[in-house]
Amino acid sequence: MPEIALLSQETIDKIAAGEVIERPSSVVKELVENAIDAGANAVTVEIKDGGISFIRITDNGCGIEKEQIPLAFLRHSTSKIKSVEDLLAVSSLGFRGEALSSIAAVAQVELITKPAGALMGVRYVIEGSKEKSVEEIGAPDGTTFLVRNIFYNTPARRKFLKTAQTEGSYISDLMERMALSHPNVAFKFISNNQTRLQTSGNGNIKEIIYHVYGRDIAAALMEIDGGNEEIKIRGFIGKPIVTRGNRNFENYFINGRYIKSKVISKGIEDAYKNFLMQHQYPFTVLYLDMDGKLLDVNVHPAKMELRFQNGEAVYDCLLETVKQALYHKDLIPKVPVTEEKIQKKPAVIQHAPEPFEKSRLPERPKPVPIQEKPIVERKPETLPKNTEETVVAQKIEQTVHQMTLAEDVTYGAEFLKEDTKAKRKIIGQLFETYWLIEFEDKLFIIDQHAAHEKVLYEKTMATLKTKEFSSQQLSPPTILSLTMQEEEILKKYLNEFEKLGYVVEHFGGREYAVCAVPANLFGVDVRQLFMEMLGDLEKVSGKMTPDIILSRVASMSCKAAIKGNQQITKEEMEQLFDDLMKLENPYNCPHGRPTIISMSKYEIEKKFKRIV
Repeated sequence: MPEIALLSQETIDKIAAGEVIERPSSVVKELVENAIDAGANAVTVEIKDGGISFIRITDNGCGIEKEQIPLAFLRHSTSKIKSVEDLLAVSSLGFRGEALSSIAAVAQVELITKPAGALMGVRYVIEGSKEKSVEEIGAPDGTTFLVRNIFYNTPARRKFLKTAQTEGSYISDLMERMALSHPNVAFKFISNNQTRLQTSGNGNIKEIIYHVYGRDIAAALMEIDGGNEEIKIRGFIGKPIVTRGNRNFENYFINGRYIKSKVISKGIEDAYKNFLMQHQYPFTVLYLDMDGKLLDVNVHPAKMELRFQNGEAVYDCLLETVKQALYHKDLIPKVPVTEEKIQKKPAVIQHAPEPFEKSRLPERPKPVPIQEKPIVERKPETLPKNTEETVVAQKIEQTVHQMTLAEDVTYGAEFLKEDTKAKRKIIGQLFETYWLIEFEDKLFIIDQHAAHEKVLYEKTMATLKTKEFSSQQLSPPTILSLTMQEEEILKKYLNEFEKLGYVVEHFGGREYAVCAVPANLFGVDVRQLFMEMLGDLEKVSGKMTPDIILSRVASMSCKAAIKGNQQITKEEMEQLFDDLMKLENPYNCPHGRPTIISMSKYEIEKKFKRIV
């Protein structure tokens, strides 16, 4: 049997550091959180080479007393808690007592600090957990950390770091979250001598969203302020027009801490369920405030994951708060008739901090500087031809045309109100798919398929809640000849079909008779509808609850909606419009596509040059 031996303290420190310090962004996170806990309202972060070779973090917090400095670098030393009972009520950002010890174990650290009122500051140097020097020095109030050559003494771990650009992008994302989570702190982030982010610390969240995500998203926000006695929820959510194909735009903070939570994500996404297309995710910047005793923030060493004592209550509160902000609102997208010439837009080639420029791009790509010196602003019509600047301007301009829809979302129009019905003038059907309606100084366009699909879905879901199903008998029944696989799918989900009002009977062999359908689907092509639903159910994978399956079948039933390229009468259109307006959310089909869009008379006349 191999001999058992105790590890050296140096080895223990390096192993412990691995739990907290994964990469340069971990260093920045721990030190910035410490600065905020120290009462700083101004924090500057400067990095070089993605933070691998150099990190400097300066704050104007309370500083550290000279005799306390060596103690601060010991493992499990902290000013946040005194006993295990204090963990239940901790409200600071960092309290594990391992940050400085872990950083010092794998990097060369220099600390310069001076408490307010002290005559002199202190410069303290520690490398690889070994103290190098302590000396008095002139310094401003606050603390400055310089961290050099992370993992210099653990080359195996250094090899796992990404490129400098990638590591820098992690820190950039972190600083954006820090700015959003602490709007009352002025942050400045400098990478390779270029300012990437700067906030004023005036507490204006919408202003920070503008600096981080750009004008298109900042112009398409809805404010939230709600919750209950135990949980307070405030912040901003994006109108359904602002979406991404991943959860990167879902920002939420609990008691000032950026975290990840499946419970919170599910609450947000379920609230948006009827507004977004499948695999699309919303934009949110939400702040949840609750008693620290209701959660455990110490689940993960990076403190980004947590557990709730009552996750179901958190989910319900968030779901209802977000839904209240979304429902009963006019969310009809306004489609501007944009000019395609560059000179019709303001100049976009100008010197500005990186977050402002990158906010113009749809997927927030990481910064790639065009040139080192600032670009002099000039009018677009004077731009030299065939230059790099012209090409860049055109590319950015094309992106802005693509994104203008987000900032032109109307809010509070009278179009949908019952008492304004007399002002609506149905002009006619376009391409046998879209209905044109004139209302005051706007043109509204309704997609008849999306609108009917939404009406059918809401009616079907309403019957699920009330359990008042009605069927319409088919005479003669529709006979389906199924493959073995289709037959298995039908048997598997037959109970859900029957709950919705379908009556299906075995007709011999692999043939089945559809004898009745839900009353609101009477008159549709039953054979085509059923075969499409069975085909969709065949694709279902993973474990699904009966309620989810029922909802899925209900959604599939909406395939009975009138299609595009199908003529309907004006009377049928008026009835469809009336049914649509009675819904809580008439703006999106069950799959998230818009049912109505609008264009203003001003934009149309501008296109025809009636207005210059």
